[in-house]
Amino acid sequence: MRHKGSGFSYHGAAGKLLAAKDFNSKGPRAKKASARQGGALDAHAPRAELAPGALYCPIDGQCGGCQLLSVPYPQQLREKQRRMEALFAGLIDDRGVVYEIIGMADPTHYRNKVVSPFVGVYDKRARRRRILCGMYAQGTHRVIDSSECLIENRIAKRIILTIRNMMPRFGVAPYDEDADTGFLRHVQVRVAHATGEVMVTLVTRDDQFPASRAFVKALVKAHPCITTVVQNVNTRQTNVIMGDKERTLYGPGFILDELCGLTFRISSKSFYQVNVVQTEELYRRAVQMAALTGGEILMDAYCGTGTIGLVAARGVDGAPGAARVIGVEERPDAVADARNNARHNGVEAAEFVAADAGAYMRDLAAQGASLDVLMMDPPRAGSTPDFLKAACTLAPRRIVYISCNPQTQARDAQYLVEHGYRIAEMQPVDMFPHTPHVENIVAFERMDR
Repeated sequence: MRHKGSGFSYHGAAGKLLAAKDFNSKGPRAKKASARQGGALDAHAPRAELAPGALYCPIDGQCGGCQLLSVPYPQQLREKQRRMEALFAGLIDDRGVVYEIIGMADPTHYRNKVVSPFVGVYDKRARRRRILCGMYAQGTHRVIDSSECLIENRIAKRIILTIRNMMPRFGVAPYDEDADTGFLRHVQVRVAHATGEVMVTLVTRDDQFPASRAFVKALVKAHPCITTVVQNVNTRQTNVIMGDKERTLYGPGFILDELCGLTFRISSKSFYQVNVVQTEELYRRAVQMAALTGGEILMDAYCGTGTIGLVAARGVDGAPGAARVIGVEERPDAVADARNNARHNGVEAAEFVAADAGAYMRDLAAQGASLDVLMMDPPRAGSTPDFLKAACTLAPRRIVYISCNPQTQARDAQYLVEHGYRIAEMQPVDMFPHTPHVENIVAFERMDR
């Protein structure tokens, strides 16, 4: 295993959950000493015990948003790098290259999608009811009220607070989960990183919204940056945030954002990475690690709305892209978005198929089809034995595996290494600073037979 990079790369994904306890030292004396010396910290240290470079949040340890604010960011990166190297140590040979984790220059306010529940409570001190909004306490449905957040987009947070303040004036009651009463369940705000467009989605219990016109007019007046407002209706008693029915209350019903030189249309339910700065780094490195020369047939498995495949078709940093990209995704709505994104960006070399990735790979293998490069970004559970077996039968010269769960990625890597591949490169990316998550890219190359 060889290492590239003399220090951590601070540039601009979700990953394997590393337990917060792994960032702590043993015992109270060690915690206090390390807080003074900048060593491993208690993940929820009081303000007085914070090491230089650590961040303080008054509700740290209460909400489930982030767990490592009181651990200085360079230390978070070192620990994440160590964990990735330890996880893959037995799988990478002496020629394999492990790059330094890509961190953020500014690891705050990076979440460009913010979702907040609303709940009504009785304030005994003020002798009146008030509305809480913020994040859930970890592992519960108890809302922790917050007026600011160190990882959420500032504009999105201000809009949510404005909505909370407007609700009594317009007779909009917060949803009561236990009684299944009230009206406003959640608000989701998406802020496009490159274009600045803002979409507000009001998730309501009922379809009827008599004050909608006046409510939206007042909201847009308070925040002229809002370009569209959507009402999503969720009538079910469920912890699933979004319902199936929607209507546009203001604007086009979507926003546009730019990623790696391409433009993507984002609706209220579109999958789109919440940290666009790091997503650009993730996709750029993944396409670079594919080592494209301009003549390859590339498959983008588990392609979602086609973002990675379209970047691979276009190429990055002036390098050529793939000659042909086949995106495979089982959700028809995501495939429709992928086709629209390809059409909007004029990418003719990409096609998208609505199919199970494993079944599609098996069919290709049975047909004796050829494939030069496989890019895969499976869900947290990882890939399947059938998919991996078909991949090895097709035997692309290179496989680039992006993972939000490096533990299942390492499991799948074991299979590939045992069936004719070796790990050529590995690149961790810190998609969610101040949380224990890591996104990881592993590039496999086929060994000579």
